[in-house]
Amino acid sequence: MISGLCVPELPNPHRSPVPYGRQAALQMEHGGNLVNRTIMLPASVDEAVEALAVTPGAVPVAGATDLMEAVNAGRLRPAALIGLGRITELRGWRYEDGGTAVLGAGLTHARMDRPDFAALIPALADAARTAGPPQVRNVGTLGGNIATGAPAGDTLPVLAALEATATLARAGAVREVPISHLLTGLDPLRPGELLTWVRVPLLHAPQVFLKSTGRSGPARAAASVALVLDPARRGVRCAVGAVAPVPLRPLEAENWVAGCIDWDARGAEGAVLIDPAALAAFGEYVAGACVPEGGAHGEGAGADAARLRRTVAVLARRALGRALK
Repeated sequence: MISGLCVPELPNPHRSPVPYGRQAALQMEHGGNLVNRTIMLPASVDEAVEALAVTPGAVPVAGATDLMEAVNAGRLRPAALIGLGRITELRGWRYEDGGTAVLGAGLTHARMDRPDFAALIPALADAARTAGPPQVRNVGTLGGNIATGAPAGDTLPVLAALEATATLARAGAVREVPISHLLTGLDPLRPGELLTWVRVPLLHAPQVFLKSTGRSGPARAAASVALVLDPARRGVRCAVGAVAPVPLRPLEAENWVAGCIDWDARGAEGAVLIDPAALAAFGEYVAGACVPEGGAHGEGAGADAARLRRTVAVLARRALGRALK
């Protein structure tokens, strides 16, 4: 029972598989009214795409950590649900020629926190580790984080900084879209499309994710910063999360600080060299770009905006400092 919303447990695919095409009835009790919902349980991406094609109003569901909150709050009333739990191919990841990691949309935060994945994409593993309590990380998925697009989604600034792309499948077609375009609405998810894979370029270089919350332990971010180095291009990529509806890339600050870094010289213990004054200025540059005076992104004016700018400045400065060590 979740605040008056009674939802039967979805069938465990390993215990009682339901053939695709066979539909289960889901009864929701809300405001004293029982409403039937249809659940479809495809066993492959092709079956899921077919189910979306024949049921345009259906909503794909994996971990349901965001979906059930939206249903309970009355923001979403899906005519049908397409459970993705039986599609095992979406719960893993693999390498691809050209130095790319292909991540399944059903990859859970808990799985991304494991050492093998953390060695591959450490910033994404750090973001997944802080995404919430264990019960949320065990079921919450990468694809759900992207599709929901919540401003405080921890993986989103990391994906933006890594310049990841999403694979969107629909009946008879597949297309690739930059995650940033998907989140900002420049190229949104279209009716009948299913987010299947996330492609992340492997830079094999330092990357950092930091966030600030209002309390200790896993909590929603008040601000977050993802920063990755791109030594091959002698570039710095930075994305700020939670301070706006979508992650923000301070491109001018990135270009400026990349020119301040001595990419060829090495200091103590192999650290890349940068003037400490430039490091501090970078933090202020990022904060000023992402949290303007007056809180233009809905974070309030005056003291609240100033406090948020200070937080972002500290996170950006620390993230770059750690990446250069």
